Amino acid sequence: MNQASSFPFICEKGPAIGSQGMIVTNHPLASAAGAGILLEGGNAIDAAIASLFVLTVVEPMMVGILGGGVAHLRDADGRHLIIDGLGCAPAAAHETMYTPALERAGAQSGLPGIETVGRENLIGGKSVAVPGALAGWCSALERFGSFDLEDILAPAIRFAERGFIITPYLADCISDQAEDLARDPGLAARFLPAGSPLEAGERLVQAQYADTLRLVAKHGPAALYHGALGEDFVRSVADEGGLVDADDLAAYRVIDRDPICGDYRGFDILGPPPPASAGVHIVQMLNILEGFDLRRMGFGSADTTHLLAEVIKIAFADRSVATADPDFVEVPVDALIDKAYAALRRDEIDMAGARRYWPSIFQGESSSTTHITAVDAKGNAIATTQTINGLFGACFEVPKTGMIANNYLFNFDPRPGRALSIAPRKRVFTSMAPMMVRRDGRLTHALGLPGGLRIFPCAMQSLVNLIDHAMPLPEAVEAPRIWTQGGALEIEAGISDAVEEALIRRGHEVRRVKRIAGGMNAIARQEDGNLIGAACRRADGVPVGIGGGLARPGVRFSIR
Repeated sequence: MNQASSFPFICEKGPAIGSQGMIVTNHPLASAAGAGILLEGGNAIDAAIASLFVLTVVEPMMVGILGGGVAHLRDADGRHLIIDGLGCAPAAAHETMYTPALERAGAQSGLPGIETVGRENLIGGKSVAVPGALAGWCSALERFGSFDLEDILAPAIRFAERGFIITPYLADCISDQAEDLARDPGLAARFLPAGSPLEAGERLVQAQYADTLRLVAKHGPAALYHGALGEDFVRSVADEGGLVDADDLAAYRVIDRDPICGDYRGFDILGPPPPASAGVHIVQMLNILEGFDLRRMGFGSADTTHLLAEVIKIAFADRSVATADPDFVEVPVDALIDKAYAALRRDEIDMAGARRYWPSIFQGESSSTTHITAVDAKGNAIATTQTINGLFGACFEVPKTGMIANNYLFNFDPRPGRALSIAPRKRVFTSMAPMMVRRDGRLTHALGLPGGLRIFPCAMQSLVNLIDHAMPLPEAVEAPRIWTQGGALEIEAGISDAVEEALIRRGHEVRRVKRIAGGMNAIARQEDGNLIGAACRRADGVPVGIGGGLARPGVRFSIR
C-alpha cells in the first residue's frame, strides 16, 4: 500500500494495529499460524515457535529444524534473555579440515573472500554443523511457552501434508539455486519436478516432512538428538563426507546468555552478545553516532549517508575480535561498547572524505535467513532470527525425512590460526540482530531481519530512523539502506543521484543495488498502548494484529 511520506521514498507496505497482540513473520501463513495461537490463548513465545515450524515448511530455503539461531526474549516482568541455539562444529572438526582456495575479490564487499577447494565448506556433508534450532525452539517453548509441542506443531504439519501455494519469492530462490538442488535426488524431486524449478502459484506438498514433524510432536527434541531422526541425519551426513556424529548430537546444549545493553539518546538498546555481532557493534556504532546531530543532518543526506558508512566500516574493522565464540576467544566486549572508546573512534572520522580503517577479515556469511517478532497482551516479547545458513543450506536432504541439512561451517574462517578458525564444538559466529529497545523500563520496539553480514548494520540504521529521524515504524523498516565492509559502498534506490555524486566526491566507491539484506519485521508499542507491526518490501512479510477481546463480565443479551 503506497502512502504519503515526508521522507524521500515510498513506503510500500501498510502496518497492522492490535491492542491484544502482534506477530510479524516473513510469510503470511506463518503469521496466520502465530496469530491463531495468540487467539487460542497462547503467549508470544508459543506464537513465535509455531510460526518458526511453519516457516520450515513454507520457507524451506531459509530455515529448518537442522539449522540454528538466536532468540531474544523479554517477559512480562521486563527481564531479558538471549537463547543461543546456534550450530557448532562437530568434535572431529579441525582448523585444517579445508584447503583454502586462492583468495578472490568479494563480489559484494570489495574485500577478499575465502573459498575452499571443491566448495567443501559451502555444499555437501563437510559444510554441516551440529544443529541447534530444534533444541533452541523446544527449550524456549518448554520454559516460557504455555502450549504443548503437539499443538504448536499442528499448523506446520497441516501445511506440509496438504501443501501450500508457492510465492514468487520462493520460486526465485529455487530457480537461483537449481544447479545445486539438482545434485541431490530428494531436493530435485521436491523442487525441480520433471527437471524444471517449481513456479509461483504451484502447490508444494511435503508429506515426508509432515511425518518428520509428527515424530517431533511425539518425542520432542529427543527425536533428533537421541532418536531415529538423528540416526538418519548422521548417516546422511556421513554419506556426504561430513563429520557430525551421534555423540555430537547428544552433547549439544542450548546456552542462555545475558544481552548486551547500551544507551542511545535516552533509549536502552539491547541485543545478543558474542558469538553474535549485533549487540556489541550496534551499541558501538550508536555510541559513535551520539556525537553527531543526525536529525539536523536529515535522513538520506550526503552527510548522514557518509557518516553511517564510516561507522559501519569502523564496526567491521573491530568485528574480527568480537564475534568469535567466547568459550574459545577472549572477547573485549566492555572495551568495544565503552563511550570513551567511541569518542576515540569518532575522532578518526573525516566528514569531508571516506577513510579506510583497520579491516577485519571477510567471511561469506549467508543472507538466507528468516526473522519473527511477536508481542502478546501481557507484555511478553520475542525477536528471533533463524537460518540453515546458505540458500537451501548444504543443498542435500536427509532421505525420506524432508529435513534439509545446514551449511553452518561456512561461517568459520577456513584458514588456521585465526580467531574465527574452526575448532571442535566451537559455536559459529553470526550477524543476527534480534534487537529490543526500551525507555524508562518500558519496551518500545522489537525488531530484526535476515541478511547475513548486512543484518546488524541495517538494524542499526532502522534504530537511527526511529530515534533520530522520528520515522513511523513502516517507514523506519522500509527506508533505503546502505552497507559497506570497507570496500564498495552499496546503496539502495531512494538515495538520490545528487547524494550519490556527493559520496563519490568524498572518495566512496558507490555501487547501486536492488536490495540490501532482507525483510525486517518490527513491532512498536505506541503511546496509547496499542501495538503496531510492520514488515518491509524486501520479503513476503505480513504483520497480524489482535484486537477486540471477550465480552465484559456480567453482561449478557437476552430476548424475551
